[in-house]
Amino acid sequence: MINMIQNAKDQAAALAMSAYQAAVADGTLPQAEVKTAPVEIPKDAANGDFTTTFALAAAKALHKGPRDIAQALLDHMDLTGTYFASAEIAGPGFLNFRLNDGWYEGICAAVESEGPDYGTNDSLKGQKIMVEFVSANPTGPMHMGNARGGVLGDTLAAVLSACGAEVTREFYVNDAGHQIDKFAHSIEARYLQIIRGEDAVPFPEDGYQGDDIKDLARAYYEQNGNKLAQAPEAERQETLAQYGLSVNLPKMKSDLRRYKIEYDNWFYESTLHDSGYVAETVKLLAERGYTYEKEGALWLKTADIIRENLLKAGKKEKDVEKLDLKDDVLRRANGFYTYFAADIAYHRNKFAVRGFDRVINIWGADHHGHVARLKGSLDALGLGGTEKLDIVLMQLVKLLRDGDVVRMSKRTGKAISLSDLLDEIPVDAARWFFNAKPDTQMEFDLGLAVREDSENPIYYVEYAHARICSLLRAMKEEGVTVPAQRDVDMSLLTGETEKALMKQMAQFCEEIKLSARSYDPSHINRCLQELAGCFHRFYTACRIKGEAPEVQAARLKLADDARIVLRNGLLLIGVEAPEKM
Repeated sequence: MINMIQNAKDQAAALAMSAYQAAVADGTLPQAEVKTAPVEIPKDAANGDFTTTFALAAAKALHKGPRDIAQALLDHMDLTGTYFASAEIAGPGFLNFRLNDGWYEGICAAVESEGPDYGTNDSLKGQKIMVEFVSANPTGPMHMGNARGGVLGDTLAAVLSACGAEVTREFYVNDAGHQIDKFAHSIEARYLQIIRGEDAVPFPEDGYQGDDIKDLARAYYEQNGNKLAQAPEAERQETLAQYGLSVNLPKMKSDLRRYKIEYDNWFYESTLHDSGYVAETVKLLAERGYTYEKEGALWLKTADIIRENLLKAGKKEKDVEKLDLKDDVLRRANGFYTYFAADIAYHRNKFAVRGFDRVINIWGADHHGHVARLKGSLDALGLGGTEKLDIVLMQLVKLLRDGDVVRMSKRTGKAISLSDLLDEIPVDAARWFFNAKPDTQMEFDLGLAVREDSENPIYYVEYAHARICSLLRAMKEEGVTVPAQRDVDMSLLTGETEKALMKQMAQFCEEIKLSARSYDPSHINRCLQELAGCFHRFYTACRIKGEAPEVQAARLKLADDARIVLRNGLLLIGVEAPEKM
C-alpha cells in the first residue's frame, strides 16, 4: 500500500519542520508554536513537483518575513537520502521541491511489489459500510436512472473496499405498501379483462399502464386459466401480486448480473412489516415524544426535528421559518403504515440491528426533499442519522444518439430500459459512461459509446492496455521478457514523457482515496484517461524495440507497470482490460 505522492508530501513536510527546528537550535529563527503547513502539487510544473506554504504560515508566529523564513529553512535543510534533488524559494515565500530519480524508481517498485493491489490503502480499515443502490420498485422494468445509479453504487462500493472498508452492497425490495397494491390492482384488471373482455372491466385510473402488466396477466392466465376469476378479491390480488414479483425480481437480478452487479443482500420491505419492526420503530418515536395524533392518523413531528437540526448547524431562525417545514404521516387512519415509516424502520435496522458504521444511499435527485426527513428521524431515534447516513443524489440522464435526443426505444416505443440499453451498447461502455460525476446531469451518446476511436474514452483506455499487451507479446516472441526491477536501471528514464507516465501512475493511488472521500468514483475514469494519454505519448516518443538493451529493458518495464495500473483501474470500475482489440 505504497503511495509515493503521499510519501513525498509527508517527507517534504517533515523536512520543513526539521529545518525549522535546526534553525531554532542555532538561533537563526525564534522558538514559537509552529504547525506543519500542507504540501501540495503546484498547478504549474515550472514551480517544482511539490510546494509548501510553511514559511508563509509561520510568518505571524515568528514575526519575520516569509522569504527570510524560507531562506533559513533552506540553509538548514539536508536533502541527502530523500526523494528530492533540490529545493528553492519562489514568490512571497513558497518552498518548492524537485524530485530525484529515487522517487520515480519507487513508483515502479511499488507497482511491481503490489501488482493487483497497487492503489489500495487502509484509510477505511475497520469501518463497516453499507452502500444501498438502485432499489427500483419491482413493479416494472429498470430504467435509465437505475442504470446510472447501479454503476455509481457498485463502483463506489469497490472504491470503499479498495480503501480497506468492509462493504455490503444492498438492494431494498419494495414488496409492500401502496405501489404493490397498485401493482396488484393493475394485473388483476388485465387478468379479468382477458376473461370477461376489455370493455367489461375498468382499468384503475392510477394503474400501471405498461405492456409489461399485460404480459404478466397473460402469462398467469396461460398457466392457470380462470381459476382466480371467482376467488375473493383480496386473495386474487395477493396471488397476482406475488406472481408478478416472482417474474419481475428474477428479471431484475438477471439484468443487474448482466450489468456486472452482484448484491450481497436483497432486503425485503415485507419482512419489516411481518416482524412488527415498523410498528416497533413507530412506537419508539412515540415514546420519545416525536409523534402526535390528528384526524385518526399518527404523525411524526418532522418539522420540529429538522428545525432543531438546522439551528444546531448554525441556521438562523428566520431562515428556517422560510422553509415551510411540514410533518409526515407515519400511520394512516386506516391503520396502515406509510412508506416513510417503513423507510425509517429499514434504516434503523441498518444501524441498530446490523451495526453499520456508515450507510450510503444512491438516490435520484428528485428525492432531495426526503434527505433531511430521514436523517432527522434517525437522529430522533438516537442513531446519529446526520453524521452516519450519507445520501448521494444523482442527476438525470439525457440519452443521445449521435447528438440527437432519444426518448423512446425503437423496439417497444416506450422509455428505454436497462435491458434495452444493454442490447444496444456493450456493458463496458455503459458502465464507463454512467460512472460520471453524480451531481451533474449527464449526456450519454449511444453513437459515441460504440465508436472505435480515440473520441470514445473507454475505447481509448482499453486500447492503451491492449497495446501494451501486444507489445509484450511481440517482445516475448523475440525472446525478450519484462525484467524485474532489480535488474533494470530505471534512472535511464529521464525523458519528459517517461516521467509524466510514472507521475500519473503514482496519481492513481491519490484518485482512489479522493473517490472514496468525495463519493465520486468518476475520479477513476479521469485518471485512467490521463494515464492512457500519458502512455500513448510515451510510446510515440520513446522507442522500445531496437533500443540499447539497458534502455529497452527500462522502457519495457515501465510499459508493463503502466499495464498493471490500467488493469487495476479498469477492473475497479467493473470494466474489462482486454489484451487484444
